Amino acid sequence: MASDIRRHAVLPCPNRQLTNRCRWPRLRVLIKSDFMTDRISAIVNDSLETKRRFFEAHAGEVERAAEMIAAAFTAGGKLLLFGNGGSAADAQHIAGELVNRFLLKRRALPAVAFTTDGGVLTCIANDTGFENVFARQIEALGAQGDICLAISTSGTSPNIVAACEQAREQGIRVIGLLGRDGGSVKSLCDLALIVRSDDTQRIQETHNLIGHILCELIEAEIFPVPNRLR
Repeated sequence: MASDIRRHAVLPCPNRQLTNRCRWPRLRVLIKSDFMTDRISAIVNDSLETKRRFFEAHAGEVERAAEMIAAAFTAGGKLLLFGNGGSAADAQHIAGELVNRFLLKRRALPAVAFTTDGGVLTCIANDTGFENVFARQIEALGAQGDICLAISTSGTSPNIVAACEQAREQGIRVIGLLGRDGGSVKSLCDLALIVRSDDTQRIQETHNLIGHILCELIEAEIFPVPNRLR
């Protein structure tokens, strides 16, 4: 694409009288194209490097997380997911892949994202505080044998901390999908998957890949290969 822009940017103006007026705008197009191409490359390389560093150090922990969730499903437990903002979207994304299907034609798996019921969320936030929006749902719906997947790029969100504390009180195991140094949520997790980066977008991109890998490994653990969709 950059070469196409560069090729068109150096075409001469059809009207010689307009040459001086055309030259500089076209030069700006060329400079902008090079800048944007370099920036895209830098963003992609940074994202890939963040993922590489994480999986080189923590692939075994991702495998363990998948095994924990698969074992919970096999024993009749549920996966309870929650997060804020982009992490809320990640929670819903993972839940959707498990309830419906990822790569296999198979039965639905019981995964619940606590970020989707506007009535419940606003009721709890209005009456008892936003820090309780996930903890109260765990108290209502969680049981021993379930797994909580707490997603937080900072590891410090008060409602994530409260939810993990509630899960521990009920004997529910917690897997943390975290960023930076894991924050205060790290110590509340049975297993913490920490993407050690200070860039929220790089953490979220790696979380998204971890989520897809978990879905694929969980399906492979529970269901036979012949049901693969592609």
